[in-house]
Formats: sequence, C-alpha cells, structure tokens
Amino acid sequence: MPAEAGSDIGQASTAGNSDMVTELGVSGGWWAQTKERASFVLNEQADSGAYVQHHITNLRHPYGADDMDPFVWHLDTMVVSWLLGLFFLFFFIMAARRATAGVPGKLQNFVEMLVDFVDNAVKESFHGPRKFVAPLALTIFAWVFLWNLMDLVPVDYVPTLMYILGVDYFRIVPSADVNAPFGLSITVLAIILIYSVKGKGFGGFGKELLFHPFGKNPLLWPANILLNLVELIAKPVSLALRLFGNLYAAELIFVLIALLPWWIQFIPGGAWAIFHILVVPLQAFIFMTLTIVYLSLAYEEH
Repeated sequence: MPAEAGSDIGQASTAGNSDMVTELGVSGGWWAQTKERASFVLNEQADSGAYVQHHITNLRHPYGADDMDPFVWHLDTMVVSWLLGLFFLFFFIMAARRATAGVPGKLQNFVEMLVDFVDNAVKESFHGPRKFVAPLALTIFAWVFLWNLMDLVPVDYVPTLMYILGVDYFRIVPSADVNAPFGLSITVLAIILIYSVKGKGFGGFGKELLFHPFGKNPLLWPANILLNLVELIAKPVSLALRLFGNLYAAELIFVLIALLPWWIQFIPGGAWAIFHILVVPLQAFIFMTLTIVYLSLAYEEH
C-alpha cells in the first residue's frame, strides 16, 4: 500500500480516543461504519508522526489505557502469539501423522532436519537429561521464529484492514512488543530455577547462592547472594531485551520506509527485508541457544 494511503490510519492517538473515531461519527450499524472507515482511509491523510505512533501502538484492554499500566492486556500480541503457536502445533502434528518409514516427503524432511538441528544444539551445550530440554528448545526456536517472521508482512496491510473492520490498533509482531519477550524469558527463568534444584538439590543450590563465587566466609555471604541474584535476573532481562530491541528497531524502520513515496519504497524496503531475512532466524536461534546454555549452567555443579 502507498504510504499516502496507509498513513491515514495514523490519526488515532495513543490515548485511544482517536481523532478518526470522533470525526467518523458512528452510526448506521457495523456495515455502514465499515464503509465509512474505508472511505476515510482512502481519502484522508495524517502527519508522519501520527502514522508512526499509530503503527507502534498495541490494541489494549482496557481500551485507551496507558502502556505502563501493569494491568493492561495487549490483545493483539496475545491473539497473534496464540495463532502462531497453534499453527506450530498443527504443522508438527501433521508432519508426525504423515511420517513414513519409507521415502520421506518434503514436509517430513523439513521437520526431521529442524528436529536434528535443535537436538544437536542441545547435545553440544546441555549434558544432563535432554528429554524435556530438547522439546523446549524446539518450541522456543519455532515460536520465536514465527513471531519474528511477522515483521516481513507489509506494515500497512493488517493495521489498515483491522481499522476498516473497526479495530483502531493492531500490531502483528509479538517480539516487537516488550511484553512477549519478557513473558517468555520469565518462563525460562522459572525453568532455570527448577533445573538448579533438580541438578544440585535444594542444599546444593542454597550453598551455591551462599558460597559462590567469593568463598564460604560468612562475611562474604551477602556479597555472594547479591551477585548471584544479579546474575540470575540478568539472564531473562538479556534474553528479552536482545530480542525486543532487534525486532522493535526492524519494525520501526519498516514503518519509516512506508512514509516514503510509494514509487521508491521498494528499493530501501526490499533491501531491508532481504537483510531482515537473516535477522528473523538468527534472533530465534540466539534465544534458543542462550536458553540451553543457561539451563546447562543451572544444572551443573560449579
């Protein structure tokens, strides 16, 4: 979509009471409102600042709530994540049902290649029981990859369609919303704590918190505990911020490219999309690999 047309929806403000909604004047039922919104998108324009702000604003519940409110639900992030998760499950279940001992098909070949790739990565980094870690690593890689892949969908298509249908805001890149990477990384932190206890026992884990890295002298215990807590918290924070930072920046660059005249967008947009094809799997691989490494460090004795 040309930037001039796509930028129309940018008139919605971050507070949720958009100028567009006010100007449209809802009346005549859903179909009449839909036609009115479509006409507005095709005939009106917004400044670039409002356009960018609109495209990086999530669909929130309660509607119009502040981003920093801890009780806000980002419905678009949740819906897209669930749909991608279901697609991942459906894809692998279909591959498992079609698996054959004879000549494998293309789907089976692809899934087996992906499973072997993740399993080898787990073998190299994690030296404990892999019955749970390998499926976890595969799930993280596939899910984060699908999250990131949504950034290659043209930035105007989904927000414009959703606006015409009556949804003022809609972002489709979960990893560009800081809540999704942090939610996943907090889950990883919980598993790290479980594997710390599983590998060392409660006593061993407690001794590590008290005695590592400076020694057993009771005077050093506070410093040991503080350093270990900082190290523990840094793991999910680094996981989340690395993924979020890369994908948020990539999404923002795509939005800025969409502000250019339509006849030149494909040059920088195409170049950035080609580069981003490398970023999409790389960030998923980094998240998966660091998760495996952190679990290995948690499970092994120091």
